[in-house]
Amino acid sequence: MLRATDEEIEEVKSYFNWQAPDLTITFLQKVYSEKVVSHAHHVWDVHTDRDRWWVITNPNNLYSQDQFPNMDLALTFHIGLCLRTPRSEEQQLKDLRVLPFGAVFAQMEETEAALSQAADVAGYQAVGMRCREVLLTLIGVAQDVTIWESPAVQRANFKGWSEIIANEMLAGDKNKERRRALKSAMEEAWVFANWLTHAKSAVWMDAELAKSMTSHAMGICVSYFMRRLRDVPDACPQCQSPRLEPQYGNSETSPDTLFEWPHCADCDWEGKPVTVAQLNGFEGLVTGEGERSDEHSVMAAPFRTIKRP
Repeated sequence: MLRATDEEIEEVKSYFNWQAPDLTITFLQKVYSEKVVSHAHHVWDVHTDRDRWWVITNPNNLYSQDQFPNMDLALTFHIGLCLRTPRSEEQQLKDLRVLPFGAVFAQMEETEAALSQAADVAGYQAVGMRCREVLLTLIGVAQDVTIWESPAVQRANFKGWSEIIANEMLAGDKNKERRRALKSAMEEAWVFANWLTHAKSAVWMDAELAKSMTSHAMGICVSYFMRRLRDVPDACPQCQSPRLEPQYGNSETSPDTLFEWPHCADCDWEGKPVTVAQLNGFEGLVTGEGERSDEHSVMAAPFRTIKRP
């Protein structure tokens, strides 16, 4: 059994009652969690007055344990369904572009979970410490994924690397205000997180603010990183249109390599493809927590009727 917040329990109960109003929950517990890139899927074992169900999250779905007696099979089916279900362009972009920064996003999710459980000064301080670690991991990944022209400073020198990152990614007079905004977001998040780590008068709002500031700085920084790594111009060099969209694919000579290139929606100009990821090297992107089962099972139809909102 894994630890769960009251909010998580209520969310699962609410979802189950919506999908199966004819059943009464008698017991439920979170039994397993698996993270695929930055998406955490939690598995809940739900007992009712008639039968048992799996509820798997992100997005929520329920599976009868009569048809899916094996938890691993239900989870595999669920993740496969998520991958096959059409997703918005924004969601697809996030999935693909998060790969170099997977550790940063994973730590940010852990920080959000810690915030939801923080209930005293020690808990609020722990959120500050987690925010600090997120920012350090961010600059660490930045040092590993690209080459910087400025003289290197110590790897954990956050302020030094913030200067290098902002000055090189947003160089020139035209980027003066953008550069200032990025530096300010990163510095303020760093200063506040360090203060919170030792603040004996900390309250919940301080922890929530530290999390928000860190998430904001991380989001801005990663967005600029992706444009740099993908070599995306500010506008189409052929027609000057700002409507540049990412395209993805592979080639016959490199079937296991995923490429991305910018495409102009107005004139069909296409930029140079750059490598995004190796499709056969995703083992480290899937992590799990809890006990797994190696039992075999056979699914049976029909499944429960889908109820739409």
